[in-house]
This record gives sequence, C-alpha cells and structure tokens, in this order.
Amino acid sequence: MEIPIFTVDAFTNVPFKGNPAAICLMENELQDELYQSIAAEMNLSETAFITRRNSMDFSSGAKFGLRWFTPITEVALCGHATLASAAVLFYIKKNINPVVVFETMSGDLYVRQHEESLIMDFPLNKPKPQDQHEFKDVLKAAVGDLPIQDVCYCPATWNLMIRLADTCDRSELTSLRPEAEALLKSESTGKLKGVIVTMKGAPTAQPGYDFYSRYFAPWYGVLEDPVCGSAHTVLAGYWSEKLNKKKMLAYQCSSRGGELELELRDDGRLNISGRAQIILQGTLKI
Repeated sequence: MEIPIFTVDAFTNVPFKGNPAAICLMENELQDELYQSIAAEMNLSETAFITRRNSMDFSSGAKFGLRWFTPITEVALCGHATLASAAVLFYIKKNINPVVVFETMSGDLYVRQHEESLIMDFPLNKPKPQDQHEFKDVLKAAVGDLPIQDVCYCPATWNLMIRLADTCDRSELTSLRPEAEALLKSESTGKLKGVIVTMKGAPTAQPGYDFYSRYFAPWYGVLEDPVCGSAHTVLAGYWSEKLNKKKMLAYQCSSRGGELELELRDDGRLNISGRAQIILQGTLKI
C-alpha cells in the first residue's frame, strides 16, 4: 500500500518554525494499530489521517474524516494538525470548496482560507479556577519556584493552566526546562494530560502579543508541543475574560515558536487563524 504523506509546519510563515505535523491522505481506513505504528514512525507530536467521505476525491470533496495520533496514543483534538491537514487539501490538492469540514472525535471542525491564513472553527474550552495547593507537586515540577498568579483546570481537554505572575519576564517562561519524569510522577489522579504555562504579553510592543505560553504533555508522549492549537481553546477563554478582549494575538514561546490569531465568536466558539508551510512531500509504503 502506498499512502501520500506530507510534513507541514503549522502556525508559521517560514519553514522549520511553528509545529510540524505529518499528514496522510487515506484512500481506505486502516486498523487503529497501524495508524498508531505510522505515528510512532513519524515521531512528531501529531500525525493526522484524512479519509474521504461520499466517495469524493480530495480535490472536490467538502467533508473528510480526520484523526490525530501522537507517537503513543490517539487524541481527541489537535489544532496544528488540523491546520496542516487543511493546508494539504487547499495548497496541494487545490480543493475547490471555500470551506472544508473535518469529522472528528471533537465534532465537525470547519476550516476556510482567508488571504494567506487558514481559519479554524474550534470549540472554546474555558478553564475553571483551582486551589494551588491541590496541584503543588505539578506546579513545582512545571515552573519550579517562579511566582504563580492563577491555576485553572479544563476538564474538556484535561489541561492544567498555570499563569505566571505579571512580575515574571518572558525570558523566565522561555527558560523553563521541566523534566518529563518529574511531571509524570507529580500527578496520580489520571485527570491530567497536559500543562499549559502562560503569562501576560506585551500588547504595546510590536507585533503586540496579548499573551505568551508553552505547553508540556508527556502524558501523550510529547514533552513539549511547539505550538498547540487545542491549548489555545483553553487560553483564549481565560485571557479573553482577563483582558476583556474578543480578538487576541498569541505567541507560543517554544524553541520553534508560533503565532496564533484568536477570535471569540458570539455563538460561543473560537476562530483560530494561522499560516502553514508544506516542507516535505512523499509516499509511505507499508
């Protein structure tokens, strides 16, 4: 079997930045074990599998199945691999539709083109405030002794969000080096799958980021996800209330870095916009 496969850098307008995802165009469904083996072989934070619906091809179809796998497990929602999947359909397959729809474990996700960006229609997942003491071991493993302003939890995404105090500098966020083993040992309830560390941005400086973040998910086999769209479904809900803004510009401060435009909609959902670069095209033979 030969499967077309692409590597796409999402949430960036230059190669080798943003978040890389492997995208596979599937003519037929495979066994879950084979999907997982392919994702392990690709060894990226996510490998996405696009399947056709209603016998339409990838150029003319408007609705597709979409699944995402880390090297060790399937996930329910992934932003950067959704953006990357739409990039393959629009930029490589020249899909003729103004909007493509992905049927996923998180419901139908719509993606459309707007100038040089792709806009994704995602759920908004507002986190709930938590007692810091309840997560003291996780906080220590994630941010050490840095001062913390807020701790929130999002049950929909199993993410803990840690907001650093406004006295912290961006360099302190970028300097964090949590260890996977320490994070995994710090939480035993099973309700944690990722840790978001965030801080207020510098909107008065160019390009005017409203907030910064990093995302750690060793529970998924990914110590750090370079630019995480699903984490921003949590961050957008939090920072929109704190900043009293519906439109925000965010930057994820991993070593690769990535930029996301966020807009909270009146219907309670979230638009996440970003750019993507297709850097590799090939054939997977299995």
